[in-house]
Amino acid sequence: MKNLAIALIREKAIETTVAKSKELRRFAEPLVTLAKQDTIANRRRAIATLRDNQTVATLFGEVAPNYKDRPGGYTRILKLGHRKGDAAEMARIEFVELGEHKED
Repeated sequence: MKNLAIALIREKAIETTVAKSKELRRFAEPLVTLAKQDTIANRRRAIATLRDNQTVATLFGEVAPNYKDRPGGYTRILKLGHRKGDAAEMARIEFVELGEHKED
């Protein structure tokens, strides 16, 4: 989940399976809630979770400020259909208002 969360924060939207995207939502949204208050303690907690200083800087500098007045629901899951090889159900998980204009 850590690597998926890092990819989501860096790219603002990623494509993965539906099961992974639902689990990622449970992992990433508390990080955004944590980053809404930019304190040293919160940064340390985010670094302890993600283990990537550049991603934590992006989380606190670009992602979280967009959700200062939003009480929750920072991500959106869009179902894309089935993958050709193994018929796994695919989804796109993106940050609301951040990932919707980015084309993959």
